[in-house]
Amino acid sequence: MPELMIDDRKIEVPEGTKVIAAAEAVGIYIPRFCYHPALESVGACRVCAVKFLEGPVKGIDMSCMIDAQDGMKVSTTHPDAVAFRKYIIECLMINHPHDCPVCDEGGHCLLQDLTVAGGHGVRQYKGAKRTYNDQYLGPLVQHEMNRCIQCYRCVRYYREYSGYKDLGVMGIAGRITYGRFDEGCLESPFSGNLIDICPTGVYTDRPSRYLGRRWDFVRSGGICIHCGAGCNTVVSTRYREVVRQEARFNSDINGHFICDRGRYGFYYANLPQRPRQGRVEKDAVSTGRAIEAAAEKAGGIEAAFGASSIVVFGSDRSSLETLAGLRVVCETRGWQLPAFWPETLGRTIQTALSSLSPEFAVSMGAIESADFILGIGTDPVSESPMLALTLRQAQRKEVRIRIIDPRPLDLPFSFDQIPCKVEDMAEQLYQIIQAIDSRDKTFGEVSSELQALADDLVRSERPVIVCGTEITTPDIVARAGQLAQVLKKQRPRTGLFYTLPHANSYGASLLFGNLQSVEDLLEKIEQNKIKAALFLESDLWEQFPDRNRLVLALKKLELIIAIDCLDNPLAQMAHIHIPTQTVFEAGGIYVNQEGRVQYAQKAQSVGLPIAISGRGSHPPRSFQKEAPGSDILSASEALQGIGEITVEDFSHDGGGEMEKRFPGLAGLSDMLGQGDGSIGAERFYADHHQNQIGALSWKPEEGGERSDYEILIVPSVWGDEVLSTHSPCLETFGEKTVWFSKEDADNLNIAQGDAIILDLPQAPLTLKAQLSEQMASGIVVIPRRCDLFWQQLKSGERLFVKKESIRIDKKE
Repeated sequence: MPELMIDDRKIEVPEGTKVIAAAEAVGIYIPRFCYHPALESVGACRVCAVKFLEGPVKGIDMSCMIDAQDGMKVSTTHPDAVAFRKYIIECLMINHPHDCPVCDEGGHCLLQDLTVAGGHGVRQYKGAKRTYNDQYLGPLVQHEMNRCIQCYRCVRYYREYSGYKDLGVMGIAGRITYGRFDEGCLESPFSGNLIDICPTGVYTDRPSRYLGRRWDFVRSGGICIHCGAGCNTVVSTRYREVVRQEARFNSDINGHFICDRGRYGFYYANLPQRPRQGRVEKDAVSTGRAIEAAAEKAGGIEAAFGASSIVVFGSDRSSLETLAGLRVVCETRGWQLPAFWPETLGRTIQTALSSLSPEFAVSMGAIESADFILGIGTDPVSESPMLALTLRQAQRKEVRIRIIDPRPLDLPFSFDQIPCKVEDMAEQLYQIIQAIDSRDKTFGEVSSELQALADDLVRSERPVIVCGTEITTPDIVARAGQLAQVLKKQRPRTGLFYTLPHANSYGASLLFGNLQSVEDLLEKIEQNKIKAALFLESDLWEQFPDRNRLVLALKKLELIIAIDCLDNPLAQMAHIHIPTQTVFEAGGIYVNQEGRVQYAQKAQSVGLPIAISGRGSHPPRSFQKEAPGSDILSASEALQGIGEITVEDFSHDGGGEMEKRFPGLAGLSDMLGQGDGSIGAERFYADHHQNQIGALSWKPEEGGERSDYEILIVPSVWGDEVLSTHSPCLETFGEKTVWFSKEDADNLNIAQGDAIILDLPQAPLTLKAQLSEQMASGIVVIPRRCDLFWQQLKSGERLFVKKESIRIDKKE
């Protein structure tokens, strides 16, 4: 490895390390604008100049463009280098508007910091400044082009790193501008990273505009809970209100960036309509009184009908502390263990985790090092957006990516898709397994396409199998794990990665194993065998596909208790609603899809935000010890009150009490690191799960009569995940669409953009037709959205319909 001297400090660095990175490794910060560790170097800003005194390079040069080499002697403080950098900053400031007092970037502006540090505190240029017209780039990113210093960071990130093309550089010489050809919403679901990556105030956070400077905020380490990836964030709060979220670097998970759903999905915590008082029937009461009423009425139900007459519906977006508390309360009181929806997803996750072990599980960051990636039943942008960005980086390294999936996938990288119906995917995986396991034989009807795929897997040194759990079945998930096992015999560095839908799907599986059946519990309610139900942060209203059945069943109950921070229709139907703290107020432990344990810090105190208590003006001039609305408890504490028991305080012990209570959580304290949101070196693996993969065999599921078209309801990046649907700035994204294969569209005489009306029993569903040549024929794909009454389709996620049940209104 090259050895060099930087400011009289000796350092040895890996081959290919830039001098600017080598200096940072020994604690020497070299000024930079265009350089970013996630992007390729371009040497555009010239402010990282240093003086090369000895070695293969001599004189003033850019430290971001020169690889560290043996014998180099570098000075960052040489008078020539300092003067050069000062001159460059003066040139950059010629056209800058000097609007720091009103710029939202003030306080975390790299240009502001380096200008002052470089000694350029007095404006000398007296001429006219270059000016631009700003563009509207959507509700998330504010554009202020006059502040640009032409570092090219934005377009390098947007086009090269994230793979989207609707933002770029235009103009020539001194009239260069960055933006869209026509103004409009940015297409990338990662556009918010422009705000973090811009070193000046060209791109600023539009929703948090004018709400404060960086030094006004309380900043803490958080965990994104809008999918199963567990991306690391920095949460900024002020006056008991979450103001903004930014990416927090983690090389194993999200790198330097986060998706827009994670960045802007926090507004559910700030909503004026968020419940901050308990409710008993129609009366507003204190949280304590609501808990007392719930305990009293639940006790009455137990006395009259037995403890088994009370059921619980849980959620895998709850923290590990809440789930552990739920387990204790159910076991202590004799209530039935909770049910989670979808129950098929519960079995799918169980099957997925039974395949994970230390030799198979890979982190999202490690996927970039793969040399061949096979995706199975996964749409990364919709299910785990940062996985799509990770796959993009792998593809940029010329890694081949192949995906077996029925949907029309719109991904920001090149990939080969094998369109395949869900019911056929297990068979295709079985054929790939046989092609790998019996390479010298001709086994059955293995297609040439699948044989070529098997050959690619075997030829690769570091293959990774990425399998989804949203539309796949347990059989498909098991086959993915079996494929990894078979492949690992020939390629020991094989990796396996499952995408899980929610922040604590893994944690819920660790604590509860095989889950109760929601369908069975509803049937018992309909038979009057169940008298009371407790909904703990449950999203059953949004997720359960037969909403009418759910409503009719709930009306038969004598007691419904809802414990949640959201004011959703399920909470409104409840006889007792107990508001709870959000993750920003309670903190919590979450286990991501690879078994990595992380802790989200408490970001703010509990209470009504001043923006709400003051109704947009000065807060009320009243003095009291507690802030209004501060009696809200965490979901775990509310549970203990309802269960009328005192259990270990799982919220503040670093995981120790949970380890004692649940052997499956052994090692939790060690994995939590220092409790600052950092990640331990170890991960949970579901060793206690019973292996559900079984022998190497496959038998197609027997099905009934199939109609012409199968409607497949799939996740969508916008308007689907429950918490982020409460963010007003995300409401403008996405259309209500229905996708047809080009072949099916021709048969139905459907054109792009036609209004498609599905005649359904309760109400017609109107969607905009989209056509794709890269999807399975015989299916109709509908992206799931909270504002789309998709629950009326059937009691399940698929519907077989006759051709004549589709009515088409031509767009003309």
